[in-house]
Amino acid sequence: MTITFITGANKGLGHETARRLVAAGHTVLIGARDPELGRAAAEELGARFVPIDVTSDASVAAAAEDVRAHEGHVDVLINNAGIVGRQAESIDQLTGPDALAVFDTNAVSIVRVTHAFLPLLREGTDPRVVNVTSGLGSQTLTHDPARVESHVISPLYNGSKAAVTMITTQYAKGIADVRFNAVDPGYTATDLNGHSGTQTITEGTDAIVALATEADGAGTGRVIDRHGVLPW
Repeated sequence: MTITFITGANKGLGHETARRLVAAGHTVLIGARDPELGRAAAEELGARFVPIDVTSDASVAAAAEDVRAHEGHVDVLINNAGIVGRQAESIDQLTGPDALAVFDTNAVSIVRVTHAFLPLLREGTDPRVVNVTSGLGSQTLTHDPARVESHVISPLYNGSKAAVTMITTQYAKGIADVRFNAVDPGYTATDLNGHSGTQTITEGTDAIVALATEADGAGTGRVIDRHGVLPW
């Protein structure tokens, strides 16, 4: 049975991804920072809760040890946790600490979690990492006036997601025995955008689930959304 670990899985895209993968037969591990919300989500979905704060080296290391002690390996790692960060009235009010908080949670955490979980992935079958990026991090899409992404000005979130995409493709080039792909959920109604998105939460997880369940030996270094390959 495929063992899948998802960060930020107590709500939103992570929660819906967990629900769908449990239904698909995966053993799902709900990674969440808040113990109460994480346990409630795991109980609701038939998953197991593993506490993790992706911004803490110690917490991430403890989560990996928890999984090693209970499951022994991981087949799929989904780096989903993310934040929008402080919403300043104008971008000239953004500060260094604002940037550090967003990049640490959205981008640096992928390095942190991947480093801790790589040994577990290498014990798994056809190991894969799915990193949740965004079309808002695509230079192509944010310069296309026909796309909604071109109308969003959010330097820290957009910049962090551009970093996620590059981190993913670089890992794919540098690590041959684990597949690394990135996914843009699309403009999905979640609390990150005040539920203003035009896609349902299920539609927003289509590409994540596709990468988590695709056949053994599928490609690496890809950036996709629910419609196919994403320009970035």
